[in-house]
Amino acid sequence: MTVLRLARSELKRMTGGLLPKLTILALAMVPLLYGAVYLYANWDPYGKLNQIDAALVVEDSGATSADGTRLEAGKKVAESLTDGHVFNWQTVSGSEEADQGVSTGKYAFALKIPKDFSANLVSPGGFDAANQAMLNVTTNDANNYLLSTIVDKLTTAVHTTVATEVGEETANRLLTGFGTIHSQMLTASDGAGKLADGVATVHDGTVTLHRGTGELKDGAADLYNGQLKLRDGANSLSTGASQLSAGLTQLQDKTATLPADSRRLADGAAQVAAGNAALNTQVQGLAGQLAASGQAAAQAQRGRVLASNSRLIAAGVISQDQADRILADFDATPAPPAPASADKLKLATAQVQQLADGSAAVSAGAAKLAGASPALSGAVGKAASGAGQLAGGASTLAAGQQSALDGAGKLSQGAARLDEGAAQLEGGAATASDGARTLAGELAAGAGKVPNPDDAQKDSLARVMADPVAVNNVSQAKAGSYGAGLAPFFLTLALWIGVFMLIQAMRPVTQRALASNAPAWKIAVGGWLPFLAVAAVQASLLTLVVDLGLGLNPAHPVLMWVLMLAAAMAFSAIIQGVVALLGSPGKLVVLILLVLQLVSSGGTFPWQTTPEPLHVVHQLLPMGYVVSGMRHLIYGADLTSILPTMLGLLGYTLLGTAMSTVAVRKHKYWTLKTLKPEIAL
Repeated sequence: MTVLRLARSELKRMTGGLLPKLTILALAMVPLLYGAVYLYANWDPYGKLNQIDAALVVEDSGATSADGTRLEAGKKVAESLTDGHVFNWQTVSGSEEADQGVSTGKYAFALKIPKDFSANLVSPGGFDAANQAMLNVTTNDANNYLLSTIVDKLTTAVHTTVATEVGEETANRLLTGFGTIHSQMLTASDGAGKLADGVATVHDGTVTLHRGTGELKDGAADLYNGQLKLRDGANSLSTGASQLSAGLTQLQDKTATLPADSRRLADGAAQVAAGNAALNTQVQGLAGQLAASGQAAAQAQRGRVLASNSRLIAAGVISQDQADRILADFDATPAPPAPASADKLKLATAQVQQLADGSAAVSAGAAKLAGASPALSGAVGKAASGAGQLAGGASTLAAGQQSALDGAGKLSQGAARLDEGAAQLEGGAATASDGARTLAGELAAGAGKVPNPDDAQKDSLARVMADPVAVNNVSQAKAGSYGAGLAPFFLTLALWIGVFMLIQAMRPVTQRALASNAPAWKIAVGGWLPFLAVAAVQASLLTLVVDLGLGLNPAHPVLMWVLMLAAAMAFSAIIQGVVALLGSPGKLVVLILLVLQLVSSGGTFPWQTTPEPLHVVHQLLPMGYVVSGMRHLIYGADLTSILPTMLGLLGYTLLGTAMSTVAVRKHKYWTLKTLKPEIAL
């Protein structure tokens, strides 16, 4: 039994009647239903957005710019949107009505242009606080999730267009202002030159003025020094005269009673002299009496010694001889020295004598002073009167000289300040002259640096300033439409689903073949070839319909068809091998493989964005490689990866055939489960 006979036998069994033929035809059409119909429905959704109702609310009241230009930006944006026909715009009177329509689904979304839209657009033209112009968009993901993304792109485009237009107008006004500044700076440069000439003339006058003020300052200083010396002399004279007047006045006051006092002094001195003479007489007599009383006391003491000896003898205490010796010892004992008071008395006696003599002399002098005092008192009065007049005149002279000195000081200070001011004025005039010359030169040079663009240059520069960054997109390979972008993924997915549907009606391995003595690999390949034949028809029909019916227009149509056939070969071998090896549970495994490849093949988003475990799935299963290869062939990208992809699909085919061969070897031995399986799908 050959491989082709086994395959032909299975195909003959499947096409033995009308219904089997229709079944095979329907199975061949399954990829078209999934792949081609889905792509047809989503081939160019962006080109039909004009069938979506969108609310447009224009509340902008317009604004006037600084140069008097009237701006109606809101109405202009609304007209641009309406004329563009991207959406089916419905003008709505108010925000509440638009929001209600979005909430109920009447409108897919709402675009609202607020009242201050134009006013905020013109605000950057001045230096007042500028506000951004806002476009308010209301969406509702309950209407459609992807619609929010589409609306974001639309509003971004509107924002860019309006911002560029307004920025271009603002930049044009700025460049016009540069031209005005240029001409005004040239005029200012001429004026600065004339100013420099005038300031130079002023500087010459200030030099002469400074020279004169210097001479005035020197003369005023000399005058001040002379007045200072005169003031010091007048002050010294006034001070001396005042002191003399005060002293004489005080002397006059003190000597006013001098005649009477000197007379009383003479009288008192005479009385003192008389008293001192009487006192001297008494003191001298008292001194004689004190000397006589001392001698009497010594005699009385000797008598007391004799009396004492007599009583002692009478008492028998001492003998007469002893008493005689005691008296002899008393007599031999020298008299005690005179007490200190006696010496003081002698000294006082001498002093009293001197006092009496002096008092007599003072009394004689006081009598002479009393006679001369009236003449002295009169002379002191005359001197005091003259000194008072001298002090008054000297004070008046000092005050006048101080006034003169103050005036000379003010004159000197004023002259110094005037000279200092003249020096500053001279320096300032020199600086002003240099500055005016520099200003004239810098203004002339600066005017050359300030742009003075003509109208053509202003238009060109304004466009660049309003939109300074441009993006130059270079697409090495580009999908022509949304459907073309999804085609690689859905064509590959449709092939897997088409082969998966074949397993529902076709047997992976025939029981008759298992009962034969044919080699296991022949039976396995013979069971796979019918799947390959129908899968090849599915791939060819799907390629033909998508290319001719939908207008996919791949860059490499033949290679795309060959890759589709290779994918059908690998998918059919894997699915046939898994189901042949596992039986009915293998169909569940095939479904699980479909789901894993659905999320890991990178058909919509790049596979690198999936979780890390799915990266391993992407590397192991074939659908991701087929999707990548289809993109290269449809969009016209580099073809170096196509050969490795083909070889990989051949490897998956060999893997599926190997699993089918193992299944044949396993199923050649029948068991009770073979006759009555636990589960059948």
